[in-house]
Amino acid sequence: MANLFSVKDKVILLTGGCGILGSSMAKHLSEEGARIVILDRNVEGGNQLVDEIKNSGGTALFVQTDVLNKEILIKNRQEIMDAYGQIDVLINLAGGNMAGATIPPDKTFFELDIDAFRKVVDLNLFGTVLPTMIFAEVMVKQQKGSIINISSESALRPLTRVVGYGCAKAAISNFTQYMAGELATKFGEGLRVNAIAPGFFLTEQNRALMTNPDGTPSDRCKTIVAHTPFKRLGRPEELVGTVQWLASDASAFVTGTVTPIDGGFDAFSI
Repeated sequence: MANLFSVKDKVILLTGGCGILGSSMAKHLSEEGARIVILDRNVEGGNQLVDEIKNSGGTALFVQTDVLNKEILIKNRQEIMDAYGQIDVLINLAGGNMAGATIPPDKTFFELDIDAFRKVVDLNLFGTVLPTMIFAEVMVKQQKGSIINISSESALRPLTRVVGYGCAKAAISNFTQYMAGELATKFGEGLRVNAIAPGFFLTEQNRALMTNPDGTPSDRCKTIVAHTPFKRLGRPEELVGTVQWLASDASAFVTGTVTPIDGGFDAFSI
């Protein structure tokens, strides 16, 4: 019987793939035989990641992009199709937060920077909607494809401070479920859309919230760990198994789901 979890020879796109979580996913999926496409604004980081994958015997391509620019994404699609002729999996990793869209303890909602809030919603929501719009067209023609969005613990329950990010990620969860129905009912069961909701992982984007200037855990980080049954933060490599499952035929009857990967944070109460 064929390996249900195989991603061998699948062309897997990762937007925002240069980050800590994206790099971990890209390297793992490459080791499993997938052909990787890193889409990111960071040319230096993207090329470095591609070199690392190739030096390990994998196949990878870097494509500079802007996930908020439809015309650039269309050009990206053509470059990918010229190189590989297919698109099997899209992982919408592009996103992030910014200080102005948060409400620190010494401020209130009425001091929120609405322009920063809008930018965070644009990057996370429209930065998922637009790549899906462009790359899913190829999947529809193939009659098969898997889209994996990145939701968040902050979409499952409102967290203090990160109001802009939480609203954007809640929209991602809703969009995931909407698109699961949209694609399957209009184009067939081969089109699937799911999301993962990572708990708390230390990345460059949240480092200022999770650590003090000297690198020690912040009070917020300590509170998070205290409310996580595993009593620690997640490790990037702990996301890759779920991602591979959603990218492979092992999840052939799975669509419209949001899977928490959080060491039990969402399930725990006191």
